[in-house]
Order: sequence, then C-alpha cells, then structure tokens
Amino acid sequence: MILPALTEAKSPFWRPIKYSLFPPLGLATLAGYLSDDDEVSLADEHVETLDLNDEPELVVIQVYITSAKRSYALADHYRGKGAYVALGGLHVTSLPDEAARHADTIFIGPGEDTWPAFLADYRRGQPRPVYTSEVRTLLGIPKIRRELIKRHLYLVPNSIVVSRGCPHTCDFCYKEAFFKGGKSFYTQAVDDALAEIERLPGRHLYFLDDHLFGNARFAAALFEGMRGMGRLWQAAGTVKSVLAPDILELAVESGLRSLFVGFETLNPVNLREQHKYQNLNRDYTAAIRRLQSLGVMINGSFVFGMDDDDQSVFDRTVEWAIEQGIETATFHILTPYPGTALYQRMVAQGRVTSDDWDLFDTRHVVFRPAKMPAETLEEGYRRAYRDFYRWTSIFRGAWAKDSWFERSRHVGYAGGWKKFEPLWDWVIRAKRAGQMLPVLESILTGFGTHPPRLRKSATLLPIKT
Repeated sequence: MILPALTEAKSPFWRPIKYSLFPPLGLATLAGYLSDDDEVSLADEHVETLDLNDEPELVVIQVYITSAKRSYALADHYRGKGAYVALGGLHVTSLPDEAARHADTIFIGPGEDTWPAFLADYRRGQPRPVYTSEVRTLLGIPKIRRELIKRHLYLVPNSIVVSRGCPHTCDFCYKEAFFKGGKSFYTQAVDDALAEIERLPGRHLYFLDDHLFGNARFAAALFEGMRGMGRLWQAAGTVKSVLAPDILELAVESGLRSLFVGFETLNPVNLREQHKYQNLNRDYTAAIRRLQSLGVMINGSFVFGMDDDDQSVFDRTVEWAIEQGIETATFHILTPYPGTALYQRMVAQGRVTSDDWDLFDTRHVVFRPAKMPAETLEEGYRRAYRDFYRWTSIFRGAWAKDSWFERSRHVGYAGGWKKFEPLWDWVIRAKRAGQMLPVLESILTGFGTHPPRLRKSATLLPIKT
C-alpha cells in the first residue's frame, strides 16, 4: 500500500513539516479488511524512500490530484513487473478514465463497501476493473491496522476519522465530488469511535474529519464519552457549528484546544456564488470571540480568487485576521478541481487554463480570475503569507489578547509553527518528528484552561456587504 508524495511536498519551496503531520490513515483503514495471514506493508513517500525493487503481488495506491503523475508512474512500474495494481482516491473518482489507463482495477468513491468486495473477487481470481461505491456506512468496519504506521515519523501519529464527508455542498470542495452518487455524510457508531480513541496512546488526538460537528447529536455524544479521558485534541469545524449553543462547550470539556475554521472569504457575494451557505449571515467576529473565550486556538482558512475578489482582498483579509487575534492562518488560491461544480462552471465559461495536475495545489492559478490578472493573484497569495507571519504581525495578533500569558502563547505557537524552518527541516531529515509531540502537547495544555479576556479597544474590519 503506497501513498505517493504530493508534488508540493518534494519542492524546496514548501514546508516539509506540513507533510509529516499525519500518517496515511485511509490505507491503514483498508488494511484492516485483510486476513491475518496476508503480508502487507504500508509506505508513505512523504516521510520515507520507496523500495521499488520489491516484488509484491498486489499494489494499492491512493491518488490525489498533485500526486497523480507520481502515482501513475509507480503504477506503471509495478504493472511492468507483473504486479496487480489498484488505484483509488479523490483523483481517481474525479477522472476514472484517466486513472484506468494505469491500473488493473480502480475504485470510485469511498472504499468501505468496494474494497472488501474487491478482496473477495481477487481471492477468487475474478477481480473487476471498476468498483463504484454504493453503500455508505461505517458500522461494523474492522479496526485500523495502526501497527503498520511508523509512528516516529509523524508529528501527529494519533490521527483519527470518525465520520466521512460533510453535510454541506460548497462548489469548490473536492470532497463533494468524491461522495457523488450516494450518502455524502455519515458517522461511526459513538461506541466504536470511543473504542478507537481508547486504543490510541498518549494524550493528543487530531480528528481529520472534514466536519467533526456535522452531526450535532453524534458530536455531543462523542464529546460526552470523551470527558474524563484527559485528551487534548484538534479538529475542523464551521462558523455555524461554533455559534451553535452548548456543543462547543462540550467539545472544550472533552479536550478541544485548536479548531480549523473555514472562513474562506469575508465577502457574502463570494459565499453565495460558491454555495457556502453555512457561512452566510454568520457573525465571524462572534464566532472568533466565542472560541477565544473558551481558550480554543484558531487556524483560519481563507481562499483568494473568487469572482468578487479584486486586488484589495489580500491586505483586507490579512489585516482582519491579525486584528482578530487568530493564531494561525492558511491561505489558498481558488482551485477548480475536476469533478466539482466549480470546475464544470469554469470549463463551460472557457476559464480553465491548465490541465497540468501538478499545478492544482492551491498555490498556482489555473483559471482566469474575474477581477485581477493571474500573476496578481499568485503574488497576492504569497504576500498574504509573508504579511500574516511577519514578527510584527504575530505580535500585533498577540496584542489582541488581554493577558500576558495569552500573548506569549500566541507568539510561541504562531512563531514556532512558521518561523523556525531550519529546525523543522532538521527534525524531518533526522526522522524525529514524533519526538516533538510532547512539545505540542505542552502548548495545547495551556489552551482551554486560561480563557483570554479580549481587548475591547481592538479595531476590527467589517465584513464586506
């Protein structure tokens, strides 16, 4: 089982620590369906060198858009050696005809129903060329084969997924295409999720769910069950879920210390265009204050290049995020992924300018923007990162907090994450990412226990209307 490296993970211009965070949980999950006497290995090219001299009988490769070329090269290599090659993942689902040229079998959609069906057919010597997901459920799935994961190579080895998909349907979202043709959001049984959490050593967890709060009843029961476990955890949620009553308090009591929040844009016109209705008419500032009042660190996500964005969007967004006191921010260039409503719309408009999948990394412009040149969009994206993570910006963001404890923690986390590249590079090369986990745990321990009192004098930019 192979997770090929994303193109950007091997570039000297990007950050290796980003690609040493989480192990290939999807492949380890599929490995749980294998028999006890099956010999299986799991290789993640982000953190290790692949051994291409081996002689496997069956090769399974998970394909993302910016790993597609590498995935196909590996597939062709192993097929040339006589191995049976199966490809699955987001890109395969989006472009099955392209993927099928490099595989004996492809999987379309999630694999909880198709993968065991394939295994049964393969053992009988009658595997089919295409398996399409139809039954969407996490009930009764086997335990994840975590012993196959090389924990010491990852900063966050305790990643976990207790749901699939998302209840929302944003036009630009890659995952929506993946779940097409069936249920697009479903969860584990609460008891099964809690049992998987109990299996994980240490304190820290990272929920990789697209929207952990997507089913409020499930989330509330999960958080109730986690109370008393002594966990520290991070996850992703929406502005809408943050503003919902009670659920966030339950999450914090069970150990939530950091939340990835998809703000995406400050412009309601853009939200409507992308059908991101869960953010419409939501008070972003109120959501941020609610998280900060409970001591939850925020990683804000922002997308540049939507059709109502002009050249002022970069400075306005960065200034807003700094003055709000957001600890970390992730910026993206709008990317029309194949299979999404955004891609279909832009193709119909003749606006997609590239089919080089290596460039579909949210760092390059692969379409014609509506209100600025492509070069301006790329430069503004890069400037946003530079400006947000300047030391002066980090200190300004910290100053939005009232106590010196909160200010120092803000500076420590934001600065440590972005300003110490040589240290992170050395850690990755030395294969010691796992040894940094206690540092992360010690930082997160302080969150959620000393809620900050926000400065009333902070100047906030209004959301554009």
